Amino acid sequence: MPRRKRVVRRPDVPDARYKSRNVARFTNKLMLDGKRSLAERILYEAFDAIELKMKRPPLDVFEQALKNATPTIEVKPRRVGGSTYQVPVDVRRDRGSALAMRWLIRAARSRTGRSMAEKLASEFMDAAAGQGATIKKREETHKMAESNKAFAHYRW
Repeated sequence: MPRRKRVVRRPDVPDARYKSRNVARFTNKLMLDGKRSLAERILYEAFDAIELKMKRPPLDVFEQALKNATPTIEVKPRRVGGSTYQVPVDVRRDRGSALAMRWLIRAARSRTGRSMAEKLASEFMDAAAGQGATIKKREETHKMAESNKAFAHYRW
């Protein structure tokens, strides 16, 4: 992160099947060791499984899961006079969606058994329904920010 110049973000190229920038960003986060085709295959298999189980467009379920998992507030450590305070700050929209994607992937990977596509599909469905490990993580983040509201005046 440069100190002087502003970072120029390259525009995200939408994915091939759904023409969605969020799906493309999720694929990039899911990818390990540069294996994009494998990440795309896992994600599209998860979408197919969602369509079979829920009889709804998988993109709608994905967007709902992302929306439900996105935090609005988080805490950041701030040193003031030798002690560190957890200061609640608002989350920018792009950071919030990046956190939600990261939490969805981590929760899906931590599920036991089955293939990654099935684990991802079930995590999407849980998050879209407002439950599961990802939603628990978001609630935990919000609770932490709420309990440290007294230090909000240290915000910068």
